[in-house]
Amino acid sequence: MSVQTSPIVEGFASRLLGWYDRSARVLPWRAPPGSDAAPDPYLVWMAEIMLQQTTVAAVIGYFGKFIARWPTVGDLAAADDADVMAAWAGLGYYARARNLLACARAVMTDHGGRFPDHEAGLRALPGIGDYTAASVAAIAFGRAAVVVDANIERVIARHRLILTPLPAAKRAIKAELAPLVPSERPGDFAQAMMDLGATICTPRGPACGICPLIADCRARGRADLDRIPVKPAKKAKPQRFGVAYWIERAGRVWLVQRPGKGMLGGMRALPGGEWSDAAPAESGIVAVDHSFTHFDLRLMLVRGETPDDAAEGTWWPIAELDAAGLPTLYRKLTDKMLES
Repeated sequence: MSVQTSPIVEGFASRLLGWYDRSARVLPWRAPPGSDAAPDPYLVWMAEIMLQQTTVAAVIGYFGKFIARWPTVGDLAAADDADVMAAWAGLGYYARARNLLACARAVMTDHGGRFPDHEAGLRALPGIGDYTAASVAAIAFGRAAVVVDANIERVIARHRLILTPLPAAKRAIKAELAPLVPSERPGDFAQAMMDLGATICTPRGPACGICPLIADCRARGRADLDRIPVKPAKKAKPQRFGVAYWIERAGRVWLVQRPGKGMLGGMRALPGGEWSDAAPAESGIVAVDHSFTHFDLRLMLVRGETPDDAAEGTWWPIAELDAAGLPTLYRKLTDKMLES
């Protein structure tokens, strides 16, 4: 069950922002609280796309490399697709990289190089959904948007004691949060909520004693605090199997580019067939296990003789495989092959 939507909690935003002014994380895409510098929409958007399904710690290095190489949205829009996909390799969820390029190009061609400054306009861009549109609108443009990521979801579910299991609880969480968003500093408010969930109201063992919102937190002192928000039971992932081919010639290995759509779309990879539910009959040199969002994969490496004449590819120096931009799955496989 869940509680009914409550009136605005007294001083919620002021307490939170006061804490944020003292404790904000220093992140390369942010304008620090109290700074005269305006947030750069390009940096905010880039960070939000990279942070989808990925931790801040994993993103910071990639973000720095991307911004150094493509410092403006125009630079990114003009970039070669293969270069961007290679730079993204290892960050995962590769559709984000394809959408990154599509969005940058739409901003240049349809909006004169400027991001729309409101949620509706942002949502119309490739790869931008409700959350990202709200986040960029609030942080980059000061719109009083209701921003709900996983950290904010956890803070509100606990503070307002929303016990409906996810994902059904999302509507109640957003309804509870909406009246708390201030008209002044909505971007800082959103980032403060993110920081609170990341550093204090953590999934396990939250530091309630130093939380600025503890006074009226309805979950305060509960033995089951770590279980809020309530998550649905995990379903077992299906197991799939695949084969990749190691075709070597004169110190080089044959790499292909995967189709633009689908899993690992547009990435360089070892050649291979479709992944299936049946284990392959052939034996391989090495194999690796890799977990995707919706299934687990065992990929076996088999030594091949010659490339498929119909496949486009390139002979890549084995000593320079680090520069090929292989996705993590294939990087794990080639590392294991070279170690063997």
